[in-house]
Amino acid sequence: MRPELPRWNYLWRVASRDLLSTLRDRRTITGTILIPLLLIPLFTLGLPLLLGRFIGGQAQERQRVGVVGPLPAPLRTALTRDEQAPDGSVLRAGVELVPVSDPRAAVQSGEVDAALRAPAPLPTRAGDGSGTLEVYAKLGNLRAQTGAYAKVQSTVEAYNRELAVERLDSLGLGEQTLRPVALAPIDASPEQERRSGQLAFLIPLLMLNFILTGAMATALDATAGEKERGTLESLLVSPVRRSEVVAGKLLATTVTALTTALFSVLGFLASGLIARLAVPGAGAASEVTQAFGGQLTLSPGGALTLLGTVISAALLISAILIALSIYARSYKEAQTYVTPLTLAIVFPAVLLQFSDFLTLGAGTYAIPLFGSMVAILDIVRGNLTPAHAATAIAANLLGALLMGLLALRSFGREEVIFRN
Repeated sequence: MRPELPRWNYLWRVASRDLLSTLRDRRTITGTILIPLLLIPLFTLGLPLLLGRFIGGQAQERQRVGVVGPLPAPLRTALTRDEQAPDGSVLRAGVELVPVSDPRAAVQSGEVDAALRAPAPLPTRAGDGSGTLEVYAKLGNLRAQTGAYAKVQSTVEAYNRELAVERLDSLGLGEQTLRPVALAPIDASPEQERRSGQLAFLIPLLMLNFILTGAMATALDATAGEKERGTLESLLVSPVRRSEVVAGKLLATTVTALTTALFSVLGFLASGLIARLAVPGAGAASEVTQAFGGQLTLSPGGALTLLGTVISAALLISAILIALSIYARSYKEAQTYVTPLTLAIVFPAVLLQFSDFLTLGAGTYAIPLFGSMVAILDIVRGNLTPAHAATAIAANLLGALLMGLLALRSFGREEVIFRN
């Protein structure tokens, strides 16, 4: 006996019925459209901007540094001197040196941001021996690392170099004697990978998380929600086949998930546009923002590959949600069933920030969902191969087929349908 093909008019009626039920909830519309457009620029652009402002602000802020004992006059001058741009603006402010008696206590109390102590007089010329300058600071504190301590460290290094150059000049040698081999680092990363930044792992994390959020609203309402309201029974006694019911609910859930995915992509594109318009082209804040900010820039081929990957992931997530939530007696119980799925997406996606340390073989892309996360990250960085993309998409589609068959089997069992 040949299997009966789905009747598309019935399938679409089931899907439109569930979509209309979803659209009546304004909170769902907010979560599907507004939140991705607002939160994604906030995470991918706002966080690096905030970090850049903090670090840039520390460079331009004048910190208090305690001093115990005398310091060589040139070193004191170098510590307190401001570094200025040709237009007179301050690129890096010097520090304010204040005398203290107990450097450790002064730092711990917050009286100073760092403190200096020289157990013995420091040399003023290269060749006159060596000395030690103790630096007291809260080394686990990011503010200290990027502020007072960083300024003291760079200034002392410049002071040592200045003394060494003076000694070389007296011997008739040039500065290049200190550096016979010059290191010239050249970034060989593709342009798209450089543009994506160090927070590029946030893109697959947020994208799949928003797909899950959008799919969850429709899937739970179309299964456990209908069981709770008592409307699922009327649907099942209608002329619609069980396979058409499952396919219609899967279609409605996938449409909602893809809508959220679409607006999440728009959010990433908006982040890149805002970054080009709003982020200044120079300065510490701009450098940090460009280094950390994850921006989505795609070629036509990359956009099509991303679309296929996202559609397959949305299908798999929708099928998993429907297969899980049909077992629940109520909407609240269904939420407890799908909570582990959220963790199953968040934890592997967070691990993507360490993807540079991992050896990702072809088998990684065959893992449903996780393979698509890796594929999305590769798309963002511009180094995804067609074979890996096809593997990730095929794994998701196979998983969606299996979970769809499980959901169809559940819809055919009365002990599951009438569990409420």
